[in-house]
Amino acid sequence: MESTSTATSPTLSNFSDGGAEHLNLKGEDVQEIFIENKDRLVNAIDATKSILNAIRNFNKDDWVVRYPQLKDSEPEPAAETGEAASESVPSLSTPPRRKSQRRSLSFADDPTFETEVIVEGPRISLSRSTSLPVIHDGVESECMPSCDDAAAEKEADSVRLIPSSDFNVLRLDLKLGAHSSSSSAASLVSQLEKASIANLLDDRIGSSLSHIEKLRLRVEDTSSKVLVTGDLNAGKSTFVNALLRREVMPVDQQPCTTAFCEVHDAAENNGVEEAHILKEGATYDIADDSTFARASLEALEDIVGDNEHKAPHEQSMVKLYLADTRAPSESLLNNGVVDISLIDAPGLNRDSLKTTAVFARQEEIDVVVFVVSAENHFTLSAREFLQNASNEKAYLFIVVNKFAGIKHKERCRRAVLDQIRQLSPGTYDDAEDLVHFVDSAAALQPYTANPAFDDLESALRSFVLVKRSKSKLQPVSTYLSNLLGDIELLARTNIIVADVELERAQEDLSAKRPVLDQLKKSKDVLENEIEQVEEDNTTKASETTKSMLSKAIERVGQGKLGVDVPTISMPAYPGLLGIWDYARDVRRAMLASIDDAVRMAEDQARGITKGGVDKIKDLGELHLPADAEKNTRVFMPEAMFRATRKGHRGTKSRRSSTSYSNIGGAIVAGGLHGLGIGLAQRHDLLETTFFDLFDVNHQWFVHFGDAKSVSDDTDAMAPSALSVVSVGLGALTMVGGQALGARAMLEGIVRVSDLLSNETARKWAAPVVGAFALGATAYLILELPSSIPRTVGRRVKASIVKGDGSEVPVSFVDAHATRVGKETRKVLRLAGWDLRGRFTKSMDDSTKEVKTAEEAESKAKKAGEWFGEIAEKAVGVKETVVLAA
Repeated sequence: MESTSTATSPTLSNFSDGGAEHLNLKGEDVQEIFIENKDRLVNAIDATKSILNAIRNFNKDDWVVRYPQLKDSEPEPAAETGEAASESVPSLSTPPRRKSQRRSLSFADDPTFETEVIVEGPRISLSRSTSLPVIHDGVESECMPSCDDAAAEKEADSVRLIPSSDFNVLRLDLKLGAHSSSSSAASLVSQLEKASIANLLDDRIGSSLSHIEKLRLRVEDTSSKVLVTGDLNAGKSTFVNALLRREVMPVDQQPCTTAFCEVHDAAENNGVEEAHILKEGATYDIADDSTFARASLEALEDIVGDNEHKAPHEQSMVKLYLADTRAPSESLLNNGVVDISLIDAPGLNRDSLKTTAVFARQEEIDVVVFVVSAENHFTLSAREFLQNASNEKAYLFIVVNKFAGIKHKERCRRAVLDQIRQLSPGTYDDAEDLVHFVDSAAALQPYTANPAFDDLESALRSFVLVKRSKSKLQPVSTYLSNLLGDIELLARTNIIVADVELERAQEDLSAKRPVLDQLKKSKDVLENEIEQVEEDNTTKASETTKSMLSKAIERVGQGKLGVDVPTISMPAYPGLLGIWDYARDVRRAMLASIDDAVRMAEDQARGITKGGVDKIKDLGELHLPADAEKNTRVFMPEAMFRATRKGHRGTKSRRSSTSYSNIGGAIVAGGLHGLGIGLAQRHDLLETTFFDLFDVNHQWFVHFGDAKSVSDDTDAMAPSALSVVSVGLGALTMVGGQALGARAMLEGIVRVSDLLSNETARKWAAPVVGAFALGATAYLILELPSSIPRTVGRRVKASIVKGDGSEVPVSFVDAHATRVGKETRKVLRLAGWDLRGRFTKSMDDSTKEVKTAEEAESKAKKAGEWFGEIAEKAVGVKETVVLAA
């Protein structure tokens, strides 16, 4: 809370900043500047929190944020020695160009990615920069700015710019083992995936959010907390007593500050001087006596002594309320401007728990006053503390105590300042106001002038009160500036990744979209072509089979073998005594020739099918993309028309038992068709009858039947002995109509007897019988050997063409044409299904690849735009955290 102990606002003289030292600033003026800066920082904190939360959400839901790594690029050799030499010599007429630092950018999760970037120099605020006119001589000088701009523009176009070369707040340690080797095999780079590194980054962002929330509370707290810390026996408590101009803190040669003692103005406690011992686990509230225990100031030494024997977690924190009777212009506590609390902390190197506690309180501390002994300088604990504190607090107030006892004071001063330059460069730059060499014990001596300590106290008051924006708000500004710089670096590098992935996705789309479009166009065309190949080759195989079998049957009907093959020949005529076996052998040979005709038709179908399969393969080569799955099926023509699948137990026949029968180990057409492959093995077709020798019905129809019903082959037959016998038989049958049959025989006998009783008939009987005998003898001797093949062939043809006498006769030729066509269609259909499947898979894969590339393009485009906005927001917020003077 702002102090209201004085009715008037004192004038703060000689504590102003820089060029304003001659001004006298009132408390209201200091507060106005402070409040303006505070409001800007609060808004910047809120904006930074919003940016960090947005990054976390984007990292979780939309894009895996990549963590960059930067290393020095190897310098490019000069193109020419003369050019290099000329560039190395500065020209008086040429203004010096800003040198950009080239870096090699890669990412921990993808070491293969590497590109060159340029690290921008620090941005110069417009309010702090001035432009001076430069006069150049000659035309060359007039061209220099434009030439430099063109060169810079060209360089920026070719190489990406990033704001800084390393992280400050969001730094991740991704190395295992020796950190000096960036290519070490122990590097965690090879062990982490994108998501793992993104999770580490998310944790670091979460820690930053927690920290800036504490910073926000610190900024909004109108009071200022000044932490006085240092090594053991550096004189911290003595220094606090000197600031208070009274001995309050216990002082001894042995370390006696074992707990945090926080000193406040007694005005905050209604003017009462006392000590409040905070109770463990309770939140301190000055208005609630249950949160603390009251004690007198005289008991402070005993309280501190009791803490010495307690466990670290049981040691108490003490709040002291002291009245400072000095004027507000001289007092630090009762300053009339702001509430101040001095915190006397335990020594850093007392034990690790005390040191850790001091480190942890930095987040709530506005000003760090570090007391170092002039005798010991900075110990290892002091160095570690100062390095850690300088990450947030650019300025530290350093008190070099016990300086009066140093013999070589200048040497000590130089040594201390050199160490400060390394530990806190900002403090070193402002060492005149922030580094003081004093003897605090001498300041407590009454009626003794101590100019060095007076200057220290004046500088501390100026740093805490007049330069309050610098002491209280500058650490927050520094942290936010570093954090926002890290955010900009993270965003700029991820823009590079997004651009690369966008370019890659667009390249993939340019390569894959035409493939998908071509597949879509080819889909219906391919389907029609496959169906056309299937239909054409099936029809061709069926028609070829029908043609070959029809010709074979026609040849058989003419008394010839169905096909001319060396393995089958007509049997030799054995003579009249072997005529019956001769007719049977002729029948077997003709049936075997038909079987060979069927096999030849199947061979033709195999060739046609192979041609169809090759055409389907050619369609695949034509319509499928180059990276499509290759056809692994092997077409085996000899596997067509097989009876069964061999090699598998319990498999069924490929042909239905209702269509074919297995007789004597050969496949034959049975059941419905009555004919089929293996005709020469069928006993019912090999049976020889009288009509295989004498085809009486055929001769009758040749001579007396309707010419339209007689086949074309009988028209070419010449008159022979057989025709003479036929005439005799015809004359004989004219007597009684039918000459065959039991009834006809009886009727014929009766009529013959009647005719023989007739004298006229007896005259004609002798010539008729003689003619018949003559014709029969001529037939047996001359015509029978050549007529039997024709007779048998006609009967075989008739039985095959007419079917088996069922209600729906099926032609032998049509049955085989259908069977061969089905087998051909089945093979081509399998090949077509395989091609359709591979085409469908290629289209699905291509569709998926295009969709993936489109999603990658969309995500990369969105990420690039989003990170661009984040970078601009970070830059804009970073400009607002610059404190007003």
